[in-house]
Amino acid sequence: MIRSRGRTRSRRTRPPAPVNLAPEVRHTAARMEDSFNSWLREKAEKHGWKRTAICYDSYGTETSVRVLARLVLTKSGQPAADIHQSIRGFRSFGAVTLADETAWVRIAGQEHMVTCDRGGVVDAVIPGEFEPGTVEIEIWTGNSLVDRSQVTIIGQDQTFGIISDIDDTVMVTALPRPFLAAWNTFVLDEHARTPVSGMAVLYDRLTYLRPDSPIIYLSTGAWNVALTLKRFLSRNLYPDGPLLLTDWGPTATRAFRSGVEHKRNSLERLAREFPHMRWLLIGDDGQHDEEIYGEFVDNHPENVAAVAIRQLTSGEAVWAGGRSRRTGRGQGVPWIYASDGAGLASKLTERGILSGF
Repeated sequence: MIRSRGRTRSRRTRPPAPVNLAPEVRHTAARMEDSFNSWLREKAEKHGWKRTAICYDSYGTETSVRVLARLVLTKSGQPAADIHQSIRGFRSFGAVTLADETAWVRIAGQEHMVTCDRGGVVDAVIPGEFEPGTVEIEIWTGNSLVDRSQVTIIGQDQTFGIISDIDDTVMVTALPRPFLAAWNTFVLDEHARTPVSGMAVLYDRLTYLRPDSPIIYLSTGAWNVALTLKRFLSRNLYPDGPLLLTDWGPTATRAFRSGVEHKRNSLERLAREFPHMRWLLIGDDGQHDEEIYGEFVDNHPENVAAVAIRQLTSGEAVWAGGRSRRTGRGQGVPWIYASDGAGLASKLTERGILSGF
């Protein structure tokens, strides 16, 4: 048990929800989605759509790599959103899911077999021996084309890294507003999305002063828009780093997927995989970042260098449904607030985060 501000808080030890439930005991919404996807797949295969593997940048340790990918059907056999092409958001969803299929991954000359889940998502850990830096992996399924991505290997000697939210932290989206969220996701391309002032400069400065520091972008966005987000980050000069996104739609046990749980579980996983790392957590005060980061600080203060929160403008806060409550701070971890990247950089410098510990 942990005591914080006069009240008792227990460590989160809830058991994970079952994910391999038999089809007959899955949530009704999940069964309906599975039936619809099966119908779409049958129609797509009749029209000659091709099996396609989409491989995403990921991360790994010196003894394993995490493989992130999606297996889908597309008209051309190419990813639905090509990394070099600017397209409107809805085209990122123009693929048909392949459920429970097999793919092959090639790493360092060795091939491994992996499988995707009912949403077509591959999330697998492959053991091996790797040097810190980047490793290229290849993935394909059946007679599909080979897709490639980069895996950032984080070594035992690396002790500092950055975990950043995306929505309203590096990119202005006002995501909680339903109409604008749909417009941003399905209609606009990345050229129409606005970067948050000064954040790219802050991230560039952090990675310049700490050149071996990994950066991981953690968001509740769907895997469908991963390549669109990657183009946005690259175009606005944000440092390269893997995206940890989620799969939209129902799960085996609930009608709607929880973005909060996705972020919470991802942070806990990173703490387990890199117990030697201290992370700079960067988010905003318009959704649940303060709550999620506060819980992580309470449970893993040794893994947090500081928390930097971008404060929304008054207009952004109104559309986002207000500001979140500042809860969970403590455990000797600095919490820093500012409205843009320049303000956060100034306060991080004052705390010694930009120059060292």
